[in-house]
Amino acid sequence: MTVKRQSPEELLGLNKFMVDEEEPHIVLDKTICAKCKDKPCLVVCPAVLYTLKGEEINFEYAGCLECGTCRVMCKNKGIIKWQYPRGSFGVSFRCG
Repeated sequence: MTVKRQSPEELLGLNKFMVDEEEPHIVLDKTICAKCKDKPCLVVCPAVLYTLKGEEINFEYAGCLECGTCRVMCKNKGIIKWQYPRGSFGVSFRCG
């Protein structure tokens, strides 16, 4: 049996996401994020959900892997809310 090596994009595509449209599990204070010089969230998020448009940081929580890396790396406390999604929402990891 041969195991096919998959790219990160292919592996992320196997995950299933149940998005909670009513209550995001991560909320940013964009005024704090605007003052951040390093902006580590742009680099450390494995799902690449943080983007920079002009000087504003944007976050799309729909594909979040719930790893907490952004929360750990945010030195300026720009993430004002980080919690796991409510029951039955969030990511479901699947094997390829």
